[in-house]
Amino acid sequence: MKQQQAFDKFRNKQKNSKVKETIRLEKRKGKEEKKQRFEERKSKQSFNQRAESVVWSKPENKHSVAKLHQKKNNDIEKYKSNKYKTQQQNTRSQLHLTKAEDYRNNQMPLNKFIAYSGICGRREAALLVKSGKVKVNNDIVYEPGYKVDEGDKVFYNNKQVHIQNNLVYILLNKPKDYITTAKDTHGRKTVFDLIIGATRERVFSVGRLDRNTSGVLLLTNDGELTQKLTHPSFEIKKVYEVKLDKPVVKKDMDAIVSGINLDDGFIAADKIAYVDNKDKSVVGIEIHSGRNRIVRRIFEQLGYDVKSLDRVLFANLTKKNVERGKWRFLSEKELRLLKYMNQAFVKKQSK
Repeated sequence: MKQQQAFDKFRNKQKNSKVKETIRLEKRKGKEEKKQRFEERKSKQSFNQRAESVVWSKPENKHSVAKLHQKKNNDIEKYKSNKYKTQQQNTRSQLHLTKAEDYRNNQMPLNKFIAYSGICGRREAALLVKSGKVKVNNDIVYEPGYKVDEGDKVFYNNKQVHIQNNLVYILLNKPKDYITTAKDTHGRKTVFDLIIGATRERVFSVGRLDRNTSGVLLLTNDGELTQKLTHPSFEIKKVYEVKLDKPVVKKDMDAIVSGINLDDGFIAADKIAYVDNKDKSVVGIEIHSGRNRIVRRIFEQLGYDVKSLDRVLFANLTKKNVERGKWRFLSEKELRLLKYMNQAFVKKQSK
């Protein structure tokens, strides 16, 4: 229990800049919504005031009051009618432009179409297209950027696929001995066996955890979000708890943060710390890289044997209150933070 609490402090530590950026984005969204409501209320009040301010002369005698009130009411109705006609004309004009824009927007890159159909993320979809597994109108297309029109039929493995409108986000606490592929030719257990009945939509894993790694895994059919969470340029944070066959010496911890060379290139962790100073064979490591088996290979390069590897944090998601092998849907707040996290990073890079 003490070990867990000690590591909670490490893994929950966030950079002040990221926390401030998240708060700033939430405040900005609230201000924009408040401004929109104010403008709608102001527009409605302005309309009522203008309608009530229709000029009408004072009655010459008490017998003409009824006629004068009738004239006032007629003038107001006429004003409203003219305003409605103007709005209707503007709406028709806007509708015409919207249809023209929709016609252009109906063309979607093929890899994006595949991602939105829930098969995989956009990068994986591009590989599927290049490998000749995707057809458009019964013709094999090898170009991921090929523009798909609204009336086109897209096939993957000779089965027609459609864009999914119902987006699903599932957080799973993955146990060991489960693989993250949808099907396995060797009959091994997959993570999709654990979420049977959760949704009718076809979901896929955001990134992968190998068979012997446990912890936080996100499953979704949102191809756009998957692209952002897995692309190296977004530097999504991942925190792992690693149990090793022997205590990790300070020299090796410094080397891991400074960086070491592996077969596929240089790699450096962002942070590393002991979970409990009494047991230095268990460490927490924060890293942004999504390269295959990267944490295991780092420690193996330095002569350690990884006994267990557990991902305790992915982006802003933790496995808190989710038992091993169980799952839950993301909350609206978690989803909003995931998307704002990516937007904030894009703005930071563009400066």
